[in-house]
Amino acid sequence: AQQRPQHIVLPEGEDARVVQAAAELLDRGLCNITILGKFDEILALAADHGVDVSRANIVNPPDSPHFELFVSELLEQRKNKGMTEAVARNLLSLDFTWYADTMRPALQVIKTSVGTSLVSSVMFMLLPERVFLFGDCAINVDPSSEDLCQIGISCAETAAAFSIEPRVAMLSYATGQSNTGPIVDKVRKATELAKHKKPDLMIEGPTQFDAAVDMEIAQQKNKGSSSNVLGRATVCVFPDLNSGNNTYKAVQQAARCIAVGPIMQGLRLPVNDLSRGCTVNDVVNTVIITCNQAISAKASSAEQ
Repeated sequence: AQQRPQHIVLPEGEDARVVQAAAELLDRGLCNITILGKFDEILALAADHGVDVSRANIVNPPDSPHFELFVSELLEQRKNKGMTEAVARNLLSLDFTWYADTMRPALQVIKTSVGTSLVSSVMFMLLPERVFLFGDCAINVDPSSEDLCQIGISCAETAAAFSIEPRVAMLSYATGQSNTGPIVDKVRKATELAKHKKPDLMIEGPTQFDAAVDMEIAQQKNKGSSSNVLGRATVCVFPDLNSGNNTYKAVQQAARCIAVGPIMQGLRLPVNDLSRGCTVNDVVNTVIITCNQAISAKASSAEQ
């Protein structure tokens, strides 16, 4: 990120965590920053917390000379979907706080990247000796086999973009052929689809989490069959949002590890959101990942 500084926009500038994170990012020279919010309130927050955001570009959206142009552009793009001027103004004024309201405009306006059929999310789980990617933990409630296939491929691409060798475990409550059922069968079909679409991708499923990450358990449950994924998975794809969201939070709390995300994948340009309980470090870490996503997106666009 320091070698190729990106320009990151941080909304909710009246939040002390955003101001503190912006100051740290600027001090470390990691990116250029625009903070959205009221100028005086942001500077007062910075002073209260002893940080300097003088190098940031501070913009209050309704006061921007570009505001009316943005309203017109958004109305034009969404007029056939029932968008009204009042809704457009609220969106561009950042008059929302819920996760779905944050991500919906990104899905509607920025849209998916070329060759991607689904937007999903991934969590970076930073354990003391290992890094895992967990997906999808924030977006798709009950993905189909086709959706899970795309989530697995997207997670693998995200891992590779961060120099993590993608070994993808498609999780369920059974390993291999040990059981059947709607969820197991859905995961099995998703794995087959992914292998067909990406023959070189290291992916196995269905598998249980312990067999995915522990070599000894993998050898026991896999009946001695060889696998380049089981026992050494780096990417874990969950069968639905309920299992994915609760698992990442359970690991985060029980292991006291750092969980970075959710990181959106599949969008044409990177957009990420944080939970309401995030820390300053969470904001900083997510911005760093967003910078790397922006660099990768620009490189992909140049190749097309």
